[in-house]
Amino acid sequence: SGSSDPYCVVKVDNEVVARTATVWKSLNPFWGEEITLLLPRGFHSLTIYVLDEDTIGQDDVIGKVSLSHQQISAEPRGIDSWLSLAPVNPDQEVQGEIHLELRVPERGHPRVLHCHLIEARDLAPRDASGTSDPFGRVSCCGHTLETAVMKKTRFPRWDEVLEFELPEGELGEAVLSVEIWDWDIVGKNDFLGRVEFLLDTLCPGPTRGWFHLLPFPSTTEDHGGQLGALRVAVRLLEDTVLPSHHYQPLIQLLTEPILCPAQVGAGAVGNFGVTTPVWRPHCPTLPSPQPSEGTALAVLEEVTSGESRQDVATKLVKLFLGQGLAVPLLDYLTTRELARTTDPNTLFRSNSLASKSMEHFMKVVGLPYLHEVLKPVVNRIFEEKKYVELDPGKMELSRGRRISFKGSLSEAQVRESSLELLKGYLGDIVDAIVGSVDKCPLPMRVAFKRLRRRAEERFPSAQHEEVRYFSISGFLFLRFFAPAVLTPKLFGLREQHAEPCTGRTLLLLAK
Repeated sequence: SGSSDPYCVVKVDNEVVARTATVWKSLNPFWGEEITLLLPRGFHSLTIYVLDEDTIGQDDVIGKVSLSHQQISAEPRGIDSWLSLAPVNPDQEVQGEIHLELRVPERGHPRVLHCHLIEARDLAPRDASGTSDPFGRVSCCGHTLETAVMKKTRFPRWDEVLEFELPEGELGEAVLSVEIWDWDIVGKNDFLGRVEFLLDTLCPGPTRGWFHLLPFPSTTEDHGGQLGALRVAVRLLEDTVLPSHHYQPLIQLLTEPILCPAQVGAGAVGNFGVTTPVWRPHCPTLPSPQPSEGTALAVLEEVTSGESRQDVATKLVKLFLGQGLAVPLLDYLTTRELARTTDPNTLFRSNSLASKSMEHFMKVVGLPYLHEVLKPVVNRIFEEKKYVELDPGKMELSRGRRISFKGSLSEAQVRESSLELLKGYLGDIVDAIVGSVDKCPLPMRVAFKRLRRRAEERFPSAQHEEVRYFSISGFLFLRFFAPAVLTPKLFGLREQHAEPCTGRTLLLLAK
């Protein structure tokens, strides 16, 4: 058909750790999926394979992007760029480790290197049986020796010592190469991995341990994007997490303007302690806060850059949810932003700390509610696969044809049919939202009630009467319902991304 059905597989040291959804019939797929992995500190590489899903037969491998631990950790702010896909060469797809003991005598004549191949583990399967027939090949100073072949295993144990006589004098650039191969009775043997050692860097005593098998060095670094390119954003965070009591001073500092507003120069912000999904009202009053510039939260907001604002907001919401203070936190941040806003038409339109915090709060607290409201309609749109288009420049009149003897429809007929379908879907969505008041989580309702009150206090004049409503709709619709309609996969409403036809319907509905 001239297109593909691409998806990505993520591997860490050749172990599959994640898979994206398939984007159907596209050569320019968008996934937008964020994957968080907990990795061992000693991992070696992160590789992303792009494959084409086939209904019949094996999926085709399009290409891969591979990043070493060193490449990722060298960029503290992360990697975010287009990377050309490299072809997948079987000789490069190695995995596993080998257990060796090496002894290089410091003196003596002749000097004999002892290379003890003990065992290997988790080797790549190269045979149809899902195993391999591995043997070791060791080369040093122009000589090569091999171990016995271990049949049908990916965890061979040789326990063989291979000995090499070393030349007299300095070893210079002499290299010990240990390679693992899969023996085949017909055709050439398959490469399973290798590890190399400079002899002059080995200790006089025994060097023993597990060593990660590496591929042959790649002969072509850049393939000019012939296979396409993948845009990835990768960031490695290596944190040391202390016992919880070490963080109490920080928690106290951050929650101080919420719990003790009088002591930090701000008016009281209310004493509702809300944690999901339990609501614990301590005080029925809702006094108006007077934002202070001297609090830790205020300083944190000022020094947070745009690129890190999402991370800061996510961690703040988690912290305050744990303390039962998420709603007062949002009240504090939105009140500060209201105080800075002079034009109500721009209210909460920027990606401020208040906006990002409210957005994350809704996802954490309201995701089950979102599913209950939208899932029936979204599922119906995916199942019906109706052709919808309003832009004459994008209409495919033959696709809008109904089953009849009249042939293709006119632009006006496609537009009329599309409008009818969109109004039907949109009516069902709006009805579901409006009829879900009792299902909306109480913390969300309390947060929006406070937001409405703050908007009324900040813009009390009659000409700004609508501010109280669109201050809420800017969050509830633009940052919650509409994005979920646009990309249901990212909100867990569907397991797969929409096909292009269904995706266009969702885009028009979200607009």
